Amino acid sequence: MNIPLPDAQIQVFENHFEEQQALQLFNRLESNIPWVQNKIRFYGKESLVPRLESWHGDEGMSYTYSGISMQAKPWTEELLEIKHSIEPIVETTFNSVLINFYRDGKDRVAWHSDDEKELGENPVIGSVSLGAERRFKLRHKRYKENQLSHEIMLNNGSLLLMSGTTQHNWLHEIPRTAKPIGPRINLTFRVIKQ
Repeated sequence: MNIPLPDAQIQVFENHFEEQQALQLFNRLESNIPWVQNKIRFYGKESLVPRLESWHGDEGMSYTYSGISMQAKPWTEELLEIKHSIEPIVETTFNSVLINFYRDGKDRVAWHSDDEKELGENPVIGSVSLGAERRFKLRHKRYKENQLSHEIMLNNGSLLLMSGTTQHNWLHEIPRTAKPIGPRINLTFRVIKQ
């Protein structure tokens, strides 16, 4: 399904993985990924990132965002299974993945674009969601906060594809929620240009 937003190319494949397969992948990743909680410096103050993370990819891949530098850990069997399932759809060969583990509704990611220099001019981001459904909010950079915005519910097993000029023009976030909500794992596959 194409999301008809100006200055963006966004597609959602709601049931890329059927529910049972998605839950099995979630359980394997939760157990097998070496999760870390990084620290971030914001306005001179250091605090914990409000989620767990892990960075994996081809040998020698590195990635830096918000002052956090990561060296790629090796691909796991589960990560390669997911990667190989989305590459034919996306028509891209990914060399890395950033994995976020949202333990509950308090974990989140703030407004940002995936526009780091290492991702190239028009990054292709393949984002797979496993576990609890979460809101994915988008906001156009050139308009006031809520003038041009959109929201997508990312369900268990979904694939979100962002490409073209999306990262130049749009910010996105996974907001906090006070609702009781289960854990979610999100995998954002990327191509690092080194």
